[in-house]
Amino acid sequence: QVQLVESGGGSVQTGGSLRLSCAASRSGYIMSDYYMGWFRQAPGKEREWVAALSPGGGATWFSDSVKGRFTVSQDRAKNALYLQLNSLKPEDTALYYCATRGTWGVGAPLNPDNYGDWGQGTQVTVSS
Repeated sequence: QVQLVESGGGSVQTGGSLRLSCAASRSGYIMSDYYMGWFRQAPGKEREWVAALSPGGGATWFSDSVKGRFTVSQDRAKNALYLQLNSLKPEDTALYYCATRGTWGVGAPLNPDNYGDWGQGTQVTVSS
């Protein structure tokens, strides 16, 4: 059974940085062979797409709300996915999820239905 373990969340002040990690154990596949993504969900709000990475990492996409502040990367050897969060704002506060085994289906890369495996989430809290 696939298990995606996320880490790196925490509490920071406005303007701070965090690096989220998503590692796969017993996945049976290499994450970077598929589309990969990050989503987040704040209390009382719907899940929101944040970023995505193409197979092999050659292309990236970001939501307008994080463009220029967040970067996404992968390490094939470690079978891991990362999200670097810079210049954090209080509105970035949310539970962040990694999503892997993605395909370029309808609404890609924003559509969560295109991703087959999900992490358990890691909390990011930004105080003003």
